[in-house]
Amino acid sequence: MKKKIAILGSTGSIGNTLLNLIAKDKKNFEIKLLTANKNYSKLISQTKKFNVKNLIISDTKSFKILKKKFKNSKIKVFNNFNNLDKIFNKKIDYTMSSITGLDGLKPTLEVIKFTKKIAIANKESIICGWNLINKELNKYNTEFIPVDSEHFSTWYGVRKNKDIIKKIYLTASGGPFLNLPLSKFKNIKINDALKHPNWKMGKKITIDSATMMNKVFEVIEAKKIFNVKYDQISILTNPNSYVHSIIHFNNGLIKLIAHHTNMKIPIKNTLYDNENYFLRSNSKIEIHKLNNLNFNKINLKKFPLVKIIDSLPELNSLYETVLVSANDELVKQFLKKQINFTDIYIKMGKVLRNSNFTQFKNKKPNKIEDILKLSNYVRSKIISKSI
Repeated sequence: MKKKIAILGSTGSIGNTLLNLIAKDKKNFEIKLLTANKNYSKLISQTKKFNVKNLIISDTKSFKILKKKFKNSKIKVFNNFNNLDKIFNKKIDYTMSSITGLDGLKPTLEVIKFTKKIAIANKESIICGWNLINKELNKYNTEFIPVDSEHFSTWYGVRKNKDIIKKIYLTASGGPFLNLPLSKFKNIKINDALKHPNWKMGKKITIDSATMMNKVFEVIEAKKIFNVKYDQISILTNPNSYVHSIIHFNNGLIKLIAHHTNMKIPIKNTLYDNENYFLRSNSKIEIHKLNNLNFNKINLKKFPLVKIIDSLPELNSLYETVLVSANDELVKQFLKKQINFTDIYIKMGKVLRNSNFTQFKNKKPNKIEDILKLSNYVRSKIISKSI
């Protein structure tokens, strides 16, 4: 029987990778839903290739174009996620949630009740709204698998052994500036920051890798997903990005999870059950990388944003929304050449010391509106330069 699946954010890199995997094994899948924000032309191409009957496109202008395009067809086009009950008459097998940013939180929450398994590649949703997501997962008995390579690797390594975790080590390549002298950081240009040595990613996440802010986010994700404390998570640099997670168990055993720098691996493993593994990997172990892991602690003088972890509250709070939203806007300003690279550190520090925002360490997000309202507030403060 074909697996019925949905892809939220099908025109992005994660969605594209997933569809390329499915294209090699189309006989085993039926795509019930594809979604996008603006890229209607790519969505049309995907729809035709995979014979999809339900589409959601969020941008109003793109929705009108798509609606007109499929006016005389059996393809249903929606403008939002309020009508999922018209698309799914029973639970589907698998959903990939890969809409970027906080725009992905509401769709993720909305789709959980309609799917047996959800793979989430949207870190902002997990960071800011994990307690809301987890509530829905438990309510509808939906299986969750993280997609980020570090978290997927940790999940794969622990699975049903969460209770015996002593420590999780997340690895970082160090980005393009791992070996750059600190004295040269003030001269970093946009093109320099976008030259990641190992991964091909979008501009936003590549800058986050350069500042190491992505590792702060990944620590928060790991803390929430695996229900551990912050002092049970550490970051180690691993320049070749071959090892993605190290798990130290209370029984003394240590697992290292390694794989090539290719998102096909975690994505493919969320899609297929182990006992039903159609697309086997032909890759071989790269012994030379295992012989040169070169693990080290983070240089906090070069990457001061990592120190943010020490000030994070243990309980779910709205402070994480402050963190995500402020960083988003500062990275945007850097990419627009409005601020320098090191200004991201400086301005983020000011935001996180501001009493208007530290108060949110003690406030829990009870509903999605709490998160979205605060996010808009933080962004407006950054844009107006009132901090």
